[in-house]
Amino acid sequence: MTEVVTVQEVGEEQRAVVERLGQLERHDLSEFRGYTPDADGIFCYERLPLFFSDPERRVYLIHHGATLAGFATTRPLPDGSTSIGAFFVVRALRRRTVGHRAALELLHHRPGRWSIAFQEENPGAARFWRRLATAAVGPAWTEEQRPVPGHPDHTPDTWLLLDTGAPRHP
Repeated sequence: MTEVVTVQEVGEEQRAVVERLGQLERHDLSEFRGYTPDADGIFCYERLPLFFSDPERRVYLIHHGATLAGFATTRPLPDGSTSIGAFFVVRALRRRTVGHRAALELLHHRPGRWSIAFQEENPGAARFWRRLATAAVGPAWTEEQRPVPGHPDHTPDTWLLLDTGAPRHP
């Protein structure tokens, strides 16, 4: 039997859990973004507190059955779409459809326009998000390259643009 994957919005009461998972997410991204820990062994995650203080932003915990599997954050963009700020599933549960099912649940939790960014130099993320977009809306999605704000030295991000509220056509 396949365990149920759930995505549950959380608040300040789960902040410490999300911060610990955020350290794992930063470590994973260090390969592609060059993140390094400080002298205390902590990765800087300067934007994470915004997801707890800004009422427009959301934080979610992902569970695989009773097992904590990861977290996600979302925020509204000026164009009216929602962006996934972070999406992380622990390595032990990757390639077992946990991330795929969690991401679909997240996208359908808030039907409408989504803008999902990832780095092409992270081939796993590139494959994951393109497959997810197709699973969510069929071929009705587009992609574009955008510079990383404040980081002209970074390779531009790839953004997938889709609408989970639009009618699907075969």
